[in-house]
Amino acid sequence: MVFAVVWNSPSGANPADEKPTSTPPQADLAGLVDPFVGTGVGAVATNEVGTFPGADLPFGMVQWSPDTAPDRVQGGGYNYGDTRISGFSLTHLSGAGCSVFGDVPILPTTGALPQHPGYATESFSHRTESASPGRYQVNLGSPATTVRLSATTRTGIGQIEFPPTSSANLLFKVSGSTNGLHASSVQIRGANEVTGSVTTGYFCGSLSAYTLHFVALFNRPFKRHGVWAHSRLDPGTSTCSGSYEAACGAWVSFDTTKSRVVTMKIGVSYVSMTNAMSNLHAEDPGWNLSSIQQRATDSWNAMLNRIQVRGGSPTQEQIFYTALYHSLLDPSVFSDDNRQYQGFDGRVHNTHGRVQYTNFSEWDIYRSEIPLLAMIDPSQVSDMVQSLVNDASQSGWLPKWAIADSDAGTMNGDSADPIIADAYAFGVRGFDASAALKAMLKGANQPGAGPHFVQERQDLAEYKQVGYVQQHVEDQASLGVTIGASETLEYAIDDFAVAQMARDLGDQTDYRTMMARAQNWQNLFNPATGYVQARLVGENFPTGPAFPTPTAALVGENQGQEGFEEGNAIQYTWSVPQDLASLFALMGGDAAATSNLNSFFSQLSTGPFRPYDWPGNEPSLWTPWEYDYSGAPWRAQQEVRTIADDLYSLTPAGAPGNDDLGVLASWYVWAALGVYPLTPGTSNLVLVSPMFPSTTTHLAKGKILTVTALGSPAMYVSSANVSFGSNQPQAWNQPWLPAGILQTGGVVAFTLGTTADAAWGASTESAPPSYSQFAVPAVGYTLPSGTVQTQVNKTAAITVGVQSDQPGSATVLWRASSSGVQVVPSSGQLVLPATSSTAPYPRVSTTLQLTTSSSGTRDVRVEFSVPGNSRPIPSITLEVSTNG
Repeated sequence: MVFAVVWNSPSGANPADEKPTSTPPQADLAGLVDPFVGTGVGAVATNEVGTFPGADLPFGMVQWSPDTAPDRVQGGGYNYGDTRISGFSLTHLSGAGCSVFGDVPILPTTGALPQHPGYATESFSHRTESASPGRYQVNLGSPATTVRLSATTRTGIGQIEFPPTSSANLLFKVSGSTNGLHASSVQIRGANEVTGSVTTGYFCGSLSAYTLHFVALFNRPFKRHGVWAHSRLDPGTSTCSGSYEAACGAWVSFDTTKSRVVTMKIGVSYVSMTNAMSNLHAEDPGWNLSSIQQRATDSWNAMLNRIQVRGGSPTQEQIFYTALYHSLLDPSVFSDDNRQYQGFDGRVHNTHGRVQYTNFSEWDIYRSEIPLLAMIDPSQVSDMVQSLVNDASQSGWLPKWAIADSDAGTMNGDSADPIIADAYAFGVRGFDASAALKAMLKGANQPGAGPHFVQERQDLAEYKQVGYVQQHVEDQASLGVTIGASETLEYAIDDFAVAQMARDLGDQTDYRTMMARAQNWQNLFNPATGYVQARLVGENFPTGPAFPTPTAALVGENQGQEGFEEGNAIQYTWSVPQDLASLFALMGGDAAATSNLNSFFSQLSTGPFRPYDWPGNEPSLWTPWEYDYSGAPWRAQQEVRTIADDLYSLTPAGAPGNDDLGVLASWYVWAALGVYPLTPGTSNLVLVSPMFPSTTTHLAKGKILTVTALGSPAMYVSSANVSFGSNQPQAWNQPWLPAGILQTGGVVAFTLGTTADAAWGASTESAPPSYSQFAVPAVGYTLPSGTVQTQVNKTAAITVGVQSDQPGSATVLWRASSSGVQVVPSSGQLVLPATSSTAPYPRVSTTLQLTTSSSGTRDVRVEFSVPGNSRPIPSITLEVSTNG
């Protein structure tokens, strides 16, 4: 069985031209998308996937979608299990793990107004509900009111077909945003216009806030109108204002006894009501719902046709295009049609012909979504990256989680760095790269806080001084959650991304500095347990196994282990995409790493409380692909396919966790294509087998990536051939494609089989690149690790050793010191012999005798050094607990 990957690059293509030079044929791929996938509740740890089914455009400002009751899901607002709708709000996030948006819910009702309109709901059934990209329709109540919605980038249009009645109402719940609000206002103007604004936000409990302005126009005059405030109905009144303590809203009523259809169109802006009206005039000057629906379908087809798959089952194709659809919702447009937008400094700015974007779920999307978007739509990604640079220019710092015109500061790490470096590595050039690097270096080197006290890199001073962050520090946005170890790992990835950007821009000094810092993950690796662990205040590791059973307090905080955000030591150990070769060497070699991976994948979807794979959470997204580095590519092929086939489906709970603005969806797209951008800041692509017999991806500069797989769905690779550019094909035994192949073009042809070929791509020389230039040659340890128990005037023996992570020989000097503990011997050397790159790297140790003359707790600190090596090996502290 053979499939081929084909890249075609026209001669003389301008590398600065990011737009495709050919238009892909427009198949109706939007018809394959099921927006209800992800709107349900699954059985895995996070339960909610959190998507929404409403009308939107790619990266649109408006997501006009129903909010259900009683379970208004975070971000998406919709729970497939609910049977009532509380309104159709204008803004949503797809799959976010925290509540936000859901602004200006609008609910059609009939008959007398409810006493408390803000709490009104209407029944609905999935039997009368339908959705496709850019379209949504449902029947409400009985007799039925039919709601049809569509959208442009910054506006929505709705056609509401009421039953014959003299009281067909539309309730504007301007105080109904998901997180409540700081302020709201609504005005009924003339006979067919409603305007207003809401100030809300507070994503994930942050101080971030925004103001959304809206203008709604109707194609016919109201019969009646009024407002409500403080639970009081005021018929005939045209304005009201609300606050956190007092809800506010408005209604308009029509007589539909003769003409049942009311058409409404609505524009939004984060700048002003004037701009909301301008957006409406610019994007939807007419009243034709079917025309807007067709334009929306055309927009979606233009994007979905960037990747064309053929030959799979109808269900596989639907899952694929639904995943691609969910990958294209965010980041979302934030600037108005006139190019104005509200900046991070609270001032109105002009993009001067560009588009400003917001809603960057940065810790999530750098791993898979941004590289995917950069590959298929580099022009928009240029504006997305420039948007982050603009944010930094206005606030002083790159944002951690950009939401509207604020930084929510959510999640650990400085993930704007790999987003920018990913985009640049994938050929995106339409942004100010020098300004981007300057902002990246500032965040990496200068402690400080921006608006709302958000620190781009909290704990930076400690990280720079000792090379890691101690276990006990709490996330600035999630008090009570300790993150020292995961923060260290993320910062090391961020540093690697900054280094790659510096190198690409010719800054060798910062490249070397940041590359050395990219190895700080080694400061957390404990050879005594074979895994990454958090460091305690005194430099020592916790006593016991790498992953102890979580306490009830941790479970209550939804934290798997102290020092790790959304995960545990076993899950986070694999978060070293920049240098997996050194990680695996410290584990004892490729065979040991493969064994650890096998144990890790013996169970799936366990959540943060068990030491196994959690494929619905970001730190586990790259782990199945890491078999490509350990000499077992067939296991990568197997695990990626198993996760994709078993955990993604065409059902409301069809993903293994929060989609987090498209990260899980984009992971699935890569898995279906059989390639994955595992190392942030590079465009290397690791390989597994693709899912479809034929795939065509339309790239920038007219290049085309064609994948064929005869006999699919076989999953195992047994041989391959590659031709670069117009060169002749050559045998290919590497489970990865080198950086730049998307620019040079080429053909990759695999032979697939139904049984695993353990030899293909398994040699050490075949492994994808690891970036080990500044790694220390060995990492020290003690046995026992963490704490040793002893008696007064009794001798306790401990082991001090080093684990090599390089094939060359090295002499490691060590010195032990303590106040109150006699250590014999107190210094010495450990000689690591040279070994072949295919053999397990050696571990060498010696025995020390510890004696204390009084009870109490004391520390023994062991320092390591390698003569001539500028980067010191991390020191180890052992706590000695002496009983009388």
